[in-house]
Amino acid sequence: MKRVMLLLVTNIAVMLVLSIVVSVLGLDQWLTANGLDYFSLLVMSAIFGFGGAFISLLMSKTMAKMSVGAQTIDGSEGSTQYWLVTTVHKLADAAGIGRPEVAIYDGAPNAFATGAFRDSSLVAVSTGLVESMSKEEVEAVLGHEVAHIANGDMVTLTLIQGVLNTFVFFLSRVVGYIVDKAVFRTERGVGPGFYITMIVSQIVFGIIASAIVAWFSRQREFRADRGSARLLGSPRPMIAALSRLGGLQSGELPDQVKTFAINNRSPLSLMFATHPPIEARIAALQSTN
Repeated sequence: MKRVMLLLVTNIAVMLVLSIVVSVLGLDQWLTANGLDYFSLLVMSAIFGFGGAFISLLMSKTMAKMSVGAQTIDGSEGSTQYWLVTTVHKLADAAGIGRPEVAIYDGAPNAFATGAFRDSSLVAVSTGLVESMSKEEVEAVLGHEVAHIANGDMVTLTLIQGVLNTFVFFLSRVVGYIVDKAVFRTERGVGPGFYITMIVSQIVFGIIASAIVAWFSRQREFRADRGSARLLGSPRPMIAALSRLGGLQSGELPDQVKTFAINNRSPLSLMFATHPPIEARIAALQSTN
């Protein structure tokens, strides 16, 4: 529950901070001086909504490595590191993408992929994953992460988040303006009712937007599982890896990369879960046989 709540709170907090910046700069007053300027509001919403999402994407590799303490490896560190690097590069070549940077970090079983570009990405695995799985299972997990990159999932998720942020930003101000005029009867500009309603609306719309992002994330996981099966020529290794993960305690990951992890369990309802139940993922792979 903590992981999902942090994901929701982080996104909502970013939008609230942007709202405060807009208010401090006087842009809200400018937009409503002579009635709400919807076109200008939509343009401003898009700039803030997409701007924050793409800045996060561009910083994703650096922030991810810092967050988990991942160390980049080139294969010269030892036999395990050499196998990880060569396996990731082999899978990347098969997927037709640039060879990702490979990193390893100390922690419970998990792995993730991130990066703004298909040909300049990062695949990171935990020591717990390598130690608890067979090489075939680890290769399947690496195939899953490479499939995320090949599918362009990081960019697609950023675009979806940007669109949703834009409409959360836009609609919360429209609702705030309507309530301020109809209920609080502010005659010129906006009053306290606008800001109170706007903040409450932004939180509510932000939660709804997070549910939409989570739904898309679940679809991506099914596609990445199938991508791993294609890269390895069989769904069996991915099924074995998921079965193994089902009996392991997955490691905690930071908010900015957990949606790209191999597993992100949630005790909350499926509506806010970024990953489908492992049983559903295994069943989907078995149906491809």
